[in-house]
Amino acid sequence: MAVDKYVGKRLDGRYEISEIIGDGGMAVVYRAWDTKDDMPVAIKILRDEYIGNDEFVRRFMDESKAIALLSHQNIVKVYDVSFGDRIQYIVMEYIDGITLKDYIEKNGTVSWRETIYFVAQILKALQHAHDKGIIHRDVKPQNIMLLEDGTIKVTDFGIARFSNTNTRSMTMTNKAIGSVHYVSPEQARGEPTDAKSDLYSLGVMMYEMLTGKLPFDADNAVSVAIMQLQSDPVPPRKLNPEIPAGLEEIIIKTMQKDAKKRYRSAAEMLVDLQQFKNNPSIKFNYSYDGTAREAAPAAPVSTVKKVNKIETQQGYKDDEDDWDSDPDEERTNPLVQIIIGSVIAFVAVCAVFLVLAVFKGFSNNSTTDVLVPNLIGLDFNAVNKDKITYNFKWDITNVYDADKPIDIILSQSPEPSEKKIKEGSTIQITVNSEETTINLPFVDGRTKDDAVQKIKSANLIPEVLMVLDNQTAEGYVKQTYPLAGSKITIGSTVKIYVSKKAGEAKVEIPNLVGLTLSEAQTKIAESGLNYNGYEYMESTVAKDKIVAQNPLRGAKVSKGTNVSVILSEGPPRNVSLSQIVDMPSDISSSVKFEVIIDGEVDDTYTKSIVPKYARQHTLTITRMSTVGAIQVVVALNDQTYRVYKFDFANNTVTTVESYEFILETDTDTETETDTESETDTENTDSDEYYEYEDSEDYEDRDGDSSAAEESETVSEYDNDETQISEPDYSGESSAEEEDYSW
Repeated sequence: MAVDKYVGKRLDGRYEISEIIGDGGMAVVYRAWDTKDDMPVAIKILRDEYIGNDEFVRRFMDESKAIALLSHQNIVKVYDVSFGDRIQYIVMEYIDGITLKDYIEKNGTVSWRETIYFVAQILKALQHAHDKGIIHRDVKPQNIMLLEDGTIKVTDFGIARFSNTNTRSMTMTNKAIGSVHYVSPEQARGEPTDAKSDLYSLGVMMYEMLTGKLPFDADNAVSVAIMQLQSDPVPPRKLNPEIPAGLEEIIIKTMQKDAKKRYRSAAEMLVDLQQFKNNPSIKFNYSYDGTAREAAPAAPVSTVKKVNKIETQQGYKDDEDDWDSDPDEERTNPLVQIIIGSVIAFVAVCAVFLVLAVFKGFSNNSTTDVLVPNLIGLDFNAVNKDKITYNFKWDITNVYDADKPIDIILSQSPEPSEKKIKEGSTIQITVNSEETTINLPFVDGRTKDDAVQKIKSANLIPEVLMVLDNQTAEGYVKQTYPLAGSKITIGSTVKIYVSKKAGEAKVEIPNLVGLTLSEAQTKIAESGLNYNGYEYMESTVAKDKIVAQNPLRGAKVSKGTNVSVILSEGPPRNVSLSQIVDMPSDISSSVKFEVIIDGEVDDTYTKSIVPKYARQHTLTITRMSTVGAIQVVVALNDQTYRVYKFDFANNTVTTVESYEFILETDTDTETETDTESETDTENTDSDEYYEYEDSEDYEDRDGDSSAAEESETVSEYDNDETQISEPDYSGESSAEEEDYSW
């Protein structure tokens, strides 16, 4: 595996980069150590090939601006940003966990209890973002991080947008959208998005978590997007009967095609989720015709004599199917029922008057005004027991101060004063407590003494355990238990695993960087080490010079340890690959020619052609050799026509799939088009124009060249009635969109 150019380097004299932890299409995420604040961080660096691309730079800057506005325990934090000419990066909170996508794939399905636990956290994060005017637009399990303790972190606001931005409708040809399997119908159509768009994507996630399957899936992105627009998903309970009916209703409401029929906000959805959590047998009976609905209980209360309650595997009561309806059982006399009903009604009225009287008396006695007492320095346990002197409710925050006695009240709000408050009011107090929880400090890779001191400083008890480990330098910390970043109560014991080696003599790894391969082999042998091969990577260093080594120089290792090196193959180079695309020879009408590269439309290739008179099209794409392979789709009138694999590492182009093009038109249009083509073929390319209507048909018309150009301009974006109705898969935002200064 080639060594990354940033790994092992210090960024801006502050961030020591140790390894790659994430690799996306636009940026690479690294794990690093912040030497100034002494903590682990994650650094997202824009790829070199996009530094000069204004659109990617804008998206990268938008992400940093969006995250910087947010401060929530379920959203990844941003600490620092840098937008230079040679490197652009975002420094974020380091999250030691896995993606929710990995968790789903590992487990197949997620239990409904875990699902609502995770979703509740995501909803709180989304509500916070929406309150700040930020729409995520790419909610998917790949962008949700799951920590070891079950905490959720929402990440990747790369295509987020401010909801009050004055954006116009977006068509498929030049705008980017989120991942097609999770994208909302309005986003696929290129229409403006709002909070309900994020909720739709969350509904798709819930469907996938509970069933282990995506609601819409197909061989290509175009088909998936069309299904998002037109198809209804298979009800989740058909795939997993263990899903409670109420939870299925929540998912179906969230995934309504019409945004007006979904939840209006994350907070509103969270309310229903909480109702379901409190009563998993609830049924909401949602109505999508604009009428009101009420949550229905799982079963009648007084119409049945006997109910057999069975605890199901899901852990909730399901009484609906267990009524005892024995026809031989004795029926109650109607007169007796009337008498019983009258007695119950009388008792109920008396109970109401009694409750009102008690409540009135309580209200009269609880309105006494008292001075705010001075609680600072008092023992909270004594204060809490003295209900006569301190008749208040407490909002407690625990902290730890080693210099103060345990359970002493350190501060309060409101502060002690002559101001009076009602007895029974709530007072916020801060109590010195050993029950305080903190995040376990990160000490991996530090010396034993340094790690022990850092653990002690956090009011934790270090326990050093020596372990044999050839991958970690001797005397350095391999890891801790619990893992770094975990929530832990102060005073708890932390196991520190420190690397030790067998008793044999150690040798120091020599510096091999800058040497030739033969020079390095000689030096390795002289040091009593074993040469273990080489790899090539593109570099600005002269060809065949060593640019990296493993292990790093200076490490103390056992004799015979394997040492490998990375040789430079010279600077990265541009590679141009070409492919001749044969057009259907029987089509004499104008069609739209598009090229979709790795799921995004490349506008540089978009144009109108007449296949009969443009029989071949040479498609040439240039990329850096480091890009490797990309997928290239040629589409005619939004139909997939050819699929190619352009491999820039091996200089090859492979045809993956071929499809027959079918011209969609009605009989009158075809007759008119044929007549026009026969009478005037010289001006075919310049005189024809097209518009996409809701029915996805188009017409060819005659006119002079200036009129044709005007028609194409109108049909492209400016007229809302002629927007392309097919979905947008590019994920890009409008280049004309308002720019936000940082």
